[in-house]
Amino acid sequence: MAPNLLKKHNLLDSAQTPDGRLLQFTEHDGDYSIAVGGAELMSTRKHNSEDKLAELACAGLRVKPRARVLIGGLGLGFTLKAALASLGPDAQIVQAEILPAVIKWNRNPEYPLAARALEDKRVVVAQKDVAKVIRESPGGFDAIMLDVDNGPAALTVDGNRGLYVMSGLQAARSALRPGGRIVYWAAAADQPFERLMIRAGFIVQAHRCRAHTNNGSWHTLYEGLVSASPAARPATSDAKVKSPRPGGSGPASSASARPAKPAGPAKSRRTPGR
Repeated sequence: MAPNLLKKHNLLDSAQTPDGRLLQFTEHDGDYSIAVGGAELMSTRKHNSEDKLAELACAGLRVKPRARVLIGGLGLGFTLKAALASLGPDAQIVQAEILPAVIKWNRNPEYPLAARALEDKRVVVAQKDVAKVIRESPGGFDAIMLDVDNGPAALTVDGNRGLYVMSGLQAARSALRPGGRIVYWAAAADQPFERLMIRAGFIVQAHRCRAHTNNGSWHTLYEGLVSASPAARPATSDAKVKSPRPGGSGPASSASARPAKPAGPAKSRRTPGR
């Protein structure tokens, strides 16, 4: 009989999510992953979109004196590491992560995650809900990166919905400095959310990228810019944004946007309750 060449998944640790589900941290053939209920959410095998999230958000900030940015969701540390590589020596990164277990796994030097990045003098770890950090920080950041859930249309935890409604977008816009930007990670394109960002006062651009550099699932990054000069007053309601009628005009906004192209299938992969 031929030997069994399949290598098993080694359970390294587990924890409970805020909604009571089992979060598992595993290793398989040198790769590390986080799963909920047996379904893989993220892996060290595929992190291109997490890298791009930071590169987009931090573009141009390397030369900005004392730039300050916020990352919502630590994951396996790839966005944090990419942000550190994109920023200058006097920058500050506030890394928000609600789950203490995720912080513990990343701090452990036995795992090839983010132990060195978390020790960088530019990093401040906030073990709390990123929505709370945003509300407590008006005008506090040059850039915000949100990698908290699967995106506005594919939530794994209903409590994260507040980040993607009008009030959440307005809070994020208020937390940004003039000329600042926010980038949302999403498992797939979501044009209603893109229009909502425009109504909230952002200048919006959607970017598609793969989980791997040249292959894998397509993900969407929604980039929202805040004008460096006074802009038209944004919308103030959480009411559903309606699509423009044929031949009619869309929601009034001083912002412009490039609609996202339809994304390919993408797997659910975000840690609940960040």
